[in-house]
Amino acid sequence: MESRPDSAINFFNGASEALLRLLDNLGDEQLIQPGKTLMVQGDEGDTFYFVLSGAFEVSITSTEGRKLSLNVAHKGDVLGEIALFDPGPRTATVTARELSRIRGIKNADVMAALSQTPDLSRELIQLAGARMRQMNQQLNEQVFLPLPPRLARKILQLTAHDPDRKPLLALSQLELAEFVGASREAVSKTLSGWTKDGHIKLSRGSLRVLEKDALQELADYSLF
Repeated sequence: MESRPDSAINFFNGASEALLRLLDNLGDEQLIQPGKTLMVQGDEGDTFYFVLSGAFEVSITSTEGRKLSLNVAHKGDVLGEIALFDPGPRTATVTARELSRIRGIKNADVMAALSQTPDLSRELIQLAGARMRQMNQQLNEQVFLPLPPRLARKILQLTAHDPDRKPLLALSQLELAEFVGASREAVSKTLSGWTKDGHIKLSRGSLRVLEKDALQELADYSLF
């Protein structure tokens, strides 16, 4: 398995080398073409995936058909991790944004391997607890944070994998609105203000972060 960068959604951040070696011996690699859907919300699934290269959009759709994008997964991230513990309906739709390579590992294979290593089972439970706290924080932000800090946090999160001091985010304003659960008009107004302040530079279908510290100050808004 390839090296894993720090990531807000990486389920296995902090995992022991023993657990990572066990997972290295399981599963198969696949090449996913741009635009191909890896999993669909509501479909049955028993496999989780490591992203080895490329990028995937993770989104959910309401019963009214409204789409909310949750994240973009990059190298080192994990997709469909609920299937590691409980195979069943997928909770999100995952689509490749570019040519991507993944490793898929089935729940049954992990459970068989863990039966020989109970200590690693306890480690997986701890990782699941950390992931649940992370998801709860994300839900609180989505529901209670005002738009400017919510948008600043999402931009910083989506560019965290980019080592450039002034990273480029290749998303349209409509796509950004889907990530923060707001209207395109509200997002556009906020971004225009940040452009005037020199925090970002807008281009057609993308934006470049110019002052990461300024966005971080906006993102540091406290709920409590």
